Amino acid sequence: MAGVMIQGTGSDVGKSVLVAGLCRLLTNRGLRVRPFKAQNMSNNAAVCADGGEIGRAQALQAMACRVPPTTTMNPVLLKPQSDRTSQLVVAGRVAGTMAAGDYRRRREELLGQVVAAYRRLSAEADIVVVEGAGSPAEINLRAGDIANMGFARAAGVPVVLAGDIDRGGVIAALVGTQVVIDPADAAMIRGFLVNKFRGDPALFDDGRAEIVARTGWRDIGLVPWLPNAARLPAEDAVALGRGGERGEGPLIAVPMLSRIANFDDFDALAHDPAVRLRMIPPGEPLPGDAALVILPGTKATIADLAFLREQGWDIDLAAHVRRGGQVIGICGGYQMLGTGIADPDGIEGVAGQVAGLGFLPVETVIAGVKTTRPATGTLADGAAFAGYEIHAGVTTVAPGTPPFLHFADGSPDGAVARDGQVAGCYVHGLFDAATARASLLARIGAAGDPLDRREAIDAALDGVAAALEAALDIDALLDIAGEAP
Repeated sequence: MAGVMIQGTGSDVGKSVLVAGLCRLLTNRGLRVRPFKAQNMSNNAAVCADGGEIGRAQALQAMACRVPPTTTMNPVLLKPQSDRTSQLVVAGRVAGTMAAGDYRRRREELLGQVVAAYRRLSAEADIVVVEGAGSPAEINLRAGDIANMGFARAAGVPVVLAGDIDRGGVIAALVGTQVVIDPADAAMIRGFLVNKFRGDPALFDDGRAEIVARTGWRDIGLVPWLPNAARLPAEDAVALGRGGERGEGPLIAVPMLSRIANFDDFDALAHDPAVRLRMIPPGEPLPGDAALVILPGTKATIADLAFLREQGWDIDLAAHVRRGGQVIGICGGYQMLGTGIADPDGIEGVAGQVAGLGFLPVETVIAGVKTTRPATGTLADGAAFAGYEIHAGVTTVAPGTPPFLHFADGSPDGAVARDGQVAGCYVHGLFDAATARASLLARIGAAGDPLDRREAIDAALDGVAAALEAALDIDALLDIAGEAP
């Protein structure tokens, strides 16, 4: 059994992409590789074959290993519902909602489950590549930690620390991490790498030598800026809106709700040259020249419906419809388009009932039982889709309302109104398959890229892996991984 953990000097230093790239690189070398992240915090979740939830990053990393994702790869998932509360998912299933302070007290009891999951995963692999969370330098969070050094020490997994040179101060970030953390934690770090370098690598030779001299860690390498990383699904909503508007053709607008979830629904559109995708941040109106507005999923539908109205987006949306524009709601966005939403038990926040936007003849009750499952089927014109459901709502559709799609078993989902102008459903991933995307984009006169999103991601993973193979001392990394007990 071998394992190595990639921790970072901070959030957003590229840990998820590095782990995904290493998983593909080592898989291409013929090893049985598995990804692992003890604790993830993200509303961008994926659904495994058994219906369990894990972070989207671990699903991507499983794809890099060319294996199906399982809940063992991410045993603890936190899904923020407000500034102070999160839904807790353990072993793929909802285990309650709790405040940050309550979760900090509960982490220690979860450590045993996390280590046991790692051991099970290790039993089926030649090597496990583990992703940390945030940074071990956040020493105020060290007590009860299960995401970084708390896990590394409990499971005996050696660490390679990644720093981000693009944000500046990488020498101080790497060396400073060793200075501030507990000496026993620092002893777990066996090497370092520098990520997101632009320019001539030789220009940073002295910097790397200085880090070695000050820390005693092995220099694993200098990773260049990876263009292929932009083609991979993002884990955190902080990445939304980066890179500007791509493509040509009709404009698609997506309002960035405060609790937006499963936002990788729009990655295929962002990379499709037949359309322009624009993520609309708070404070900006929905563009009047948009051909299609998509209301995205959210972790707190009633709260985000209030947020939508605070931005004036409800008024913009009504004007868009009057102009003949198309609207699609996905999951929480579908619920918002209905006539009413009730959360009698406060599943997603404060209990209550509100009027919806009124564009679809549907009503939703937020229920305690969560639906999480893979989903396949066809759209109205027979175009095949493959996605997943992940929602707590139960939606009742008025009799006689045309469905948006049919599942493989023939059952309907969603609703269509205004002669096809407004539609919604619960299925995420609708735009990933080229045939389904072409069908949906035909509504706004766009042809759509013939490439499936999965094919594009797979090619991007190979590109990242090739870049890491050239930039890193993989033999040194495997030596470190072999130090795991």
